[in-house]
Order: sequence, then C-alpha cells, then structure tokens
Amino acid sequence: MSAYHGSMNTTSPSHPILIGCSGWSYPDWEGVFYPPGLHTSETLSYYADRFPIVEVDSTFYRAPTPGMVRSWYERTPSAFRFALKAPRSITHEKLLKNCEEEVEGFVSSILGLREKLSCVLLQMGYFNRSAFGTQSEFLKVLDTFLTRWPSGQTPLAVEVRNARWINSELASVLTSHGAALTLTEQSWMPTPRQVADQFDPLTGPFAFIRLLGDRQGIERVTTTWDRIVLDRSADLAETADLIQSLSLHAPVFVFANNHYAGHSPETVRQLRRLLALPEPSPPDRPRWTLFD
Repeated sequence: MSAYHGSMNTTSPSHPILIGCSGWSYPDWEGVFYPPGLHTSETLSYYADRFPIVEVDSTFYRAPTPGMVRSWYERTPSAFRFALKAPRSITHEKLLKNCEEEVEGFVSSILGLREKLSCVLLQMGYFNRSAFGTQSEFLKVLDTFLTRWPSGQTPLAVEVRNARWINSELASVLTSHGAALTLTEQSWMPTPRQVADQFDPLTGPFAFIRLLGDRQGIERVTTTWDRIVLDRSADLAETADLIQSLSLHAPVFVFANNHYAGHSPETVRQLRRLLALPEPSPPDRPRWTLFD
C-alpha cells in the first residue's frame, strides 16, 4: 500500500471545499441557528444562505417526490449543492444485489435537482458474516453494482462501516469505477488521517468526508442538539489539515452531524475557521414566521 502524501503547500491552486450539515430540519436549532418562529417552509432557504451544501438523510428512508425535489431546487441559490443518501432498500435490504429497479426509480426521482445534485451517498451498514463472509465477497458484489450505477448522471460516494475493509483493495474497486471513498470520523472507524496514511484516499472526482462522532456516547451526555457539548478541536484540526491537502487535488465535500460534537452548525463554523474559509454573507431576505 502507498500512503497518501498530500501537501499543505498553500501556494498551489486548490479546489473548492464545501462544508455543510447532515440535514437542515432540526427543531433544536430554533432560536440558536434559526430565528425564533421561522416558518418550516423557510428553513432550507435560510440554511442555504449560510452553507454551500447539505447532506439529505430523508432519502435513505424513501425516494423524494417530484414536488419535493422541485421545492428543494427552487428554494436554494444557484451555487447550492445537495448530496443525497441512497435508499436503505438498496444498501441495507437488498445489499446491492438485484436492485436495478430501485436504483432506476431513485435516480430518476432526483434528476430534477439538475446541476445542484453533487452526488449520491451509498451508506452501507455494518456487515456481519450472514451478509458477507469476507471482504472479497463484498467487493465482488460492489464491483457489479458500480458497473451498473449511472455514474454519468449521478456521481457516487461509498461508505463502508467495516473498519478492516477500509484498505487498498476497497480503494482499487472504487477507483476503477470513479466512485469516491467516504472518509468518516466515527467511533469505531479509522480516522480520515489514518486512512490517508495507509493509501491514497482519492478514488473518485471528489473527496467525501463525514464527521459522525459517537452516537451512543454523546447521547449519554445530551439528546438536545442546540450547543457544542464535546471538545473535538484536536480531531477537527487533524481533519482540517487533511482537507487542505486533498483540496489541492480535487473538490472536497464535508458534512458535520449533530452527534459529532452536539450542534453541527457550530462544528461547521469551527472547521471553516481552521481552514481560513470566509464566512458567508447572507442576503437580506424577507422571512416568514409562524405568526405571519
């Protein structure tokens, strides 16, 4: 395996770094991120004025309707981007096998996002031996799936949650299909930096990083997502260094989850500061509240 030796040479031209949250619809954000009483129909527009990208979790449970996709498109600025999770029927129920109909239905449902569709996230579950006895078995299935995936229409990021399977063999399969390896900061997974120290993590046209944290651990501290409750500054600094290096070679998409430190909008702000990215200047728009 060859380790990734990205450089922090900031004199080289870099690609865009887009940092957003894992979702935008959280009641706990009202009064902290969203103005008190902001109408729910306005939350996406408010979010999109302050972040350049969002990861959509709802599509993991069901494909969006045409009206929903049209609303997302119309309520966001022209430069805004979406990353949508593939439905669990594909990843968790059918385990990437015999799911051509589900793939076709999902992809056709999201094409209305047009240029705002950055990619689809294929978030796999943890595989025990009843699903795949070995990594080799999984990679054969993944290779077949990726061969059929319409990458020309929807670029793909792949997340694997078996820690020992994050290796050059997985990277080789992803590279052969131009699919991005998802790097995660998650309690039982190798960190993005640890992965990059083992092999080149750039397997597709962009880098994809998820700040997920320890769900069970943080929920012993809080289940209210309105403030930072864990100091993750050292972890963020390490990941920021890698993000900067990766951006010299490809665009980087990063998503913060509430479970990472307690309040993902603030995690995004902290990471932006570490990367010296400018704070957005939201336009002065009239807002609807619950009382209008």
